[in-house]
Amino acid sequence: MLSRRQVAASLAAPAILRSQTQRRMNIVLAIADDLGRTTGAYGDSVAKTPNLDRLAREGVRFTHAFCTTASCSASRSVMLTGLHNHANGQFGHAHDYHHFSLHPHIRPLPALLKTAGYRTGLIGKFHVAPPAQFGWDLLAEGADRNVRQMAETARKFVQDCAGSPFYLHIGYGDPHRAQVGFGNSVSYPGVAKTPFEPAQVRVPSWLPDNPGTRRELAEYYEAANRLDQGAGFLLDALSSTGQLDNTLFVFLSDNGPAFPNAKTNVYDAGSHLPMMIRAPSLARGGSINNAMVSWTDLAPTFLEIAGAAGPGYPLHGRSWLPVLGRENPAGWDQIFYSHTFHEVTMHYPIRGTRTRRWKYLRNLDWQKEFPHASDLYDSETWQGLLKGGEAARLGRRSVKDYLFRPHEELYDLNQDPDEVVNLAAEPRYRETLLQLRREVIQFRKRTGDPWLINDQHRPEFRAG
Repeated sequence: MLSRRQVAASLAAPAILRSQTQRRMNIVLAIADDLGRTTGAYGDSVAKTPNLDRLAREGVRFTHAFCTTASCSASRSVMLTGLHNHANGQFGHAHDYHHFSLHPHIRPLPALLKTAGYRTGLIGKFHVAPPAQFGWDLLAEGADRNVRQMAETARKFVQDCAGSPFYLHIGYGDPHRAQVGFGNSVSYPGVAKTPFEPAQVRVPSWLPDNPGTRRELAEYYEAANRLDQGAGFLLDALSSTGQLDNTLFVFLSDNGPAFPNAKTNVYDAGSHLPMMIRAPSLARGGSINNAMVSWTDLAPTFLEIAGAAGPGYPLHGRSWLPVLGRENPAGWDQIFYSHTFHEVTMHYPIRGTRTRRWKYLRNLDWQKEFPHASDLYDSETWQGLLKGGEAARLGRRSVKDYLFRPHEELYDLNQDPDEVVNLAAEPRYRETLLQLRREVIQFRKRTGDPWLINDQHRPEFRAG
């Protein structure tokens, strides 16, 4: 965890950051909406993502980057606060009747950067509340699929900063589902349509391979290409203003694809995500970084590069600046999960951890049926599965096992990357289960998880 004093004093990044003659680096965080590792840079031969692939060639591609909760608002709140959502108050969606928001005492990243002299702007999707707590200099919400217009708004913001360092938060709306399909029926000026044939898409191992799923995946790939065009427009806008090479440019996704087994789940399909960093002064292009990082690490990193003080309470992540240019940094081998809500009707708290080999999940309300996001329930993929009854399968996982989960789940990711063979009750893995359980208990205590109150009577928690 990173304290205010540690953030302000340690500044363990390369010496270039501490030079008084060097311009302070700008920070751009570009967030995809429901994008998995569906890019050429991550090995997807079907995806058409030339701009993101260029970003990987010019920057650092993280192989083990994770959200901590596979839900839009909650995940973004982690990015913007450096705190797990059970601690920052944004337990689920911010909009409409869901109405979750940050606790009043939380000091989010943009407000902290402003005290260090940064201009702050948000373009596109925000999805965290309340806006007044952030103090944005520019708050341009909406039109988050109109990716060329978003880049033009970004260009003007950078020009208006007139040489002052800036934090620019770009929230794309793709490839999130729309009311119908994935938003591909609308045309946007300057944005090319790139349709995909259902027969040609790659069906991941965690989804059923049937005509309905293929139709939806084809739509998803098209929306991902529109997102990619937006990333290209944004990089060009930064270049044309002369700021690209003085900018820490971070591209990632809030959570995995909007399909069952992925979004709203912390199985790897929903939580193991792309993250690419462009910062020529800090790391050479075309690099790979195998550190296990999570979205709790973003705020500490950005505070460090800005030389900004922290919020006065410990953060849950740590800066990856000191290890950005290393391929296999020591001590970056574990992340933690905390998922509570998606929509307000979807209370299904999950706490857990992932190492390079193991994943341990504790389902706190395991007696309940796993709830559905409204768009996932209405999807052609899920409705097709319902017609097959409990015998239907989400890849290798049965629909019954998807809906009704045990109290604890333990997976050997080396042998079982789809996370379907639960080893929690296997005697020969008892020590592994106990160790990871203890680590999750300590994580929950350390980060002030309010849901501990429902577990504190259990002997393992008193012992932990």
